[in-house]
Amino acid sequence: MHLFRLDASIVPAASTSSELADTAHAEWTAAHPEGTVTRRHLGTDPLPGDAWAPAVLAGFTPEDQRTEEQRTAVALGAELAEELRAADAAIIAVPLYNWGVSQHFKTWVDLVIAGAGPTAQLLEGKPTVLVTSTGGGFAPGTPREGWDHSTPYLERVLRDVWGADLTVVRRELTLAAVNPAMEGLRGLAAEYHTQALDAARDAGKNLVRA
Repeated sequence: MHLFRLDASIVPAASTSSELADTAHAEWTAAHPEGTVTRRHLGTDPLPGDAWAPAVLAGFTPEDQRTEEQRTAVALGAELAEELRAADAAIIAVPLYNWGVSQHFKTWVDLVIAGAGPTAQLLEGKPTVLVTSTGGGFAPGTPREGWDHSTPYLERVLRDVWGADLTVVRRELTLAAVNPAMEGLRGLAAEYHTQALDAARDAGKNLVRA
């Protein structure tokens, strides 16, 4: 069995999304001690932000007329797409930054699509855990309801474009512990943390069952 895992936190030493991903990952590893894992950490090892345009333009250029930059970009996109295609299961951990997905994660998505094409279902039917975390609260009825433009995008790409059998694990209010203005929410934040860890554990078990 082969697992693909991607992390996108820019603060890996204190990452809440990585903590939850680790929890799900541990369940998969316990069931597949001989399994193999491909990991990418876009926060610590970002992809070149200027690779997407030549990868796309290469698709409109005869192969024998492509520049070296285009050939390199196409090869990178194909490599990234193959990492998903080769996986039996996946864990994708992506925090919300500035109400959306980060530039380095979007670069990864764009290069994968450039490498595989816009309709390739690279995760078709594969159990996939999406872990996401938010510093504030975005639930219905909160002042920032509707400000999370990350999670719907992630679900659209992973489930609807790439065909993943998707489970979402979400933790909110991660900044309550360090933001004095959110002191009154710390009890609720702790509850959310516990619930998210339980959900991540269950999601990891679902990876195994699937």
